[in-house]
Amino acid sequence: MPGRIDYHDDPNAPKPNSMVPSVNAAVTNDDGDILLIRRTDNNNWALPGGAIDLGESVAQAAIRETQEETGITPEITGLVGIYTDPRHVIHYTSNDEVRQEFSIVLTGRPVGGQPTPSNESSEVRWVTTTDIDLYTMDHAMRKRIERYLSPTDAPEIT
Repeated sequence: MPGRIDYHDDPNAPKPNSMVPSVNAAVTNDDGDILLIRRTDNNNWALPGGAIDLGESVAQAAIRETQEETGITPEITGLVGIYTDPRHVIHYTSNDEVRQEFSIVLTGRPVGGQPTPSNESSEVRWVTTTDIDLYTMDHAMRKRIERYLSPTDAPEIT
């Protein structure tokens, strides 16, 4: 059974009991490939990221989480958007926590490291943007990546 279940606009979803600010990093290399991980808690592909710890900034959290999950050290370069849709809740089955979505998505570029899986990522890959649709991922993650790949003058705020 997965350790994480995402619900989107589902009337049968469990009610949220927490909100934890988190960050994802859309890191691209010089070839324009995007860094993805295969999550160990649900087997989906995603941008690296996780909770923002007390005492660290959003950018520091994005760098730390990317390093921990991928082995790649990024430099943060911008903002894709802020996602707080109350219709998206995430159930962590290990402790029965149900979070309302709160994710800040930043952009970055690699400045060091080598792709290396971790206990949170079974695979780490640089993926061409034309192949993104071939990767299984949660609806919300796909939306964030699509937004990143279709930049506008302003970040998305939901």
